[in-house]
Amino acid sequence: MQAVWIYSQYARQPTRNPESTLSTVTEKTATVATRIADELASCGVKLVASLPDNWLMDVIKTIEHDDRFTHVPVNREESAIGLCSGAYMGAMGSAALMGASGFMTVIYALTKINYTYEIPLFLMATLRGAVGDHHKHHISNGLYLRPVLDAIAMPYQIIERPEDLGLISRCYHHTRTFSRPMVVLFTRDLLRGGHR
Repeated sequence: MQAVWIYSQYARQPTRNPESTLSTVTEKTATVATRIADELASCGVKLVASLPDNWLMDVIKTIEHDDRFTHVPVNREESAIGLCSGAYMGAMGSAALMGASGFMTVIYALTKINYTYEIPLFLMATLRGAVGDHHKHHISNGLYLRPVLDAIAMPYQIIERPEDLGLISRCYHHTRTFSRPMVVLFTRDLLRGGHR
């Protein structure tokens, strides 16, 4: 009985015309994804290890279909850290791509492997739980992600606008100069196509 009531409440709500917002969002996100891939390629990145996150799906799809990269989907964030650290040892440019909650699970691996042995690592993650995130269950990421980064003295750069995507190259080179990890955090507005 309750399921019927819930369905009837949603059934009465006006529907959106998917053409009105979807095509614009898709064009914007495809352009951003292509620019991210171009920035990575300009740095000499050849290997990209990723874990799925719905904000990153356009970026992952773009990288996966781009012959400039070897894309390795992994099932654990620590695997991305290990692959990218090993790629560095083999003189191959690499990047790890993951969601904020996944990033929060790799703190030990980063501090044990990359900090101890001064292995540079370039990470890209979502800035979940911040303004613009429509998912309440990511609030802990918004509360703790930046304080955790500060606590381990890990540099980070927030990229909110397409015109700032050139910072990817600068941040990648920073990891190589200082032999330390760094993360670039992408906002929802950047990855999903604007304010909503």
